[in-house]
Amino acid sequence: MARARANGPTELRPILKWAGGKSRLVTNILARLPAKIETYYEPFVGGGAVFFALSASGRFRRAVLSDLNADLVDVYRGVKRDVEAVIALLEDYRRRHDPETYYATRGLEPKKLELEERAARLIYLNKTGYNGLYRVNRSGQFNVPFGRYVNPTICDAPRLRAAAQALRKVSLKVMDFAEASAAAKPGDAVYFDPPYVPLSKTASFTAYHSETFGPVEHRRLAEAFRDLTQRSVAAVLSNSDTRETRRLYSKADFDVERVLVARPINSKSSARGNVSELLVSNHNVLAG
Repeated sequence: MARARANGPTELRPILKWAGGKSRLVTNILARLPAKIETYYEPFVGGGAVFFALSASGRFRRAVLSDLNADLVDVYRGVKRDVEAVIALLEDYRRRHDPETYYATRGLEPKKLELEERAARLIYLNKTGYNGLYRVNRSGQFNVPFGRYVNPTICDAPRLRAAAQALRKVSLKVMDFAEASAAAKPGDAVYFDPPYVPLSKTASFTAYHSETFGPVEHRRLAEAFRDLTQRSVAAVLSNSDTRETRRLYSKADFDVERVLVARPINSKSSARGNVSELLVSNHNVLAG
């Protein structure tokens, strides 16, 4: 079993903490993607660690980043459109930061805010909420409690400006993964980082947004991965190491490797630490 390496390009880094983020796995993923990519697609963008690493090394001409989580996509849209406005708002949050400010901000209705305000709100909640979680209730309302950090980094202006520069020629969309990758063609590449298959029957899918991502969606994703392979499009996917994932992505069909990854973000402390995950790619299939 390979151990995921934490090093890699550092000029550009994620601007959000994200459960399941790929900062510790990015080197392994980059090794399975083409050296030169026309259009890079990431339909579950999350914290965007793979995108930022690819951007730092200039490996794609253009990119399409998408997610069904509209709040998340709005962070990137806001930073792209006016990063200085987002920075100013975050500096104000930094000066006022306390539990009262946190809960008042959490209670704001994003739809009533300007784009840059929506972006700054979620970044602030992400940096100061309990354990860096993103969690919503059935109504789609963010419900993570206040995190008792001594000195959280609420505004990292250099990192935000670098992200804004990387996002200049990126298309940002709220859409389903199958629709997002439908336009990919030979010469392009797709990286899938879906909400993971639960490790046990009693575990539940993480509420990244108000819609669940269950067994039906995972079967659809496997079909999309096979479709990309048939269309000669390079694809890489990460998921939990379970019987179901191994069934969906057979070693007879794809290159499947187990990797150990440290997972510091989880609502339960017992679930943090090194866990076994799967990296699936079609590199060998396309090369053959």
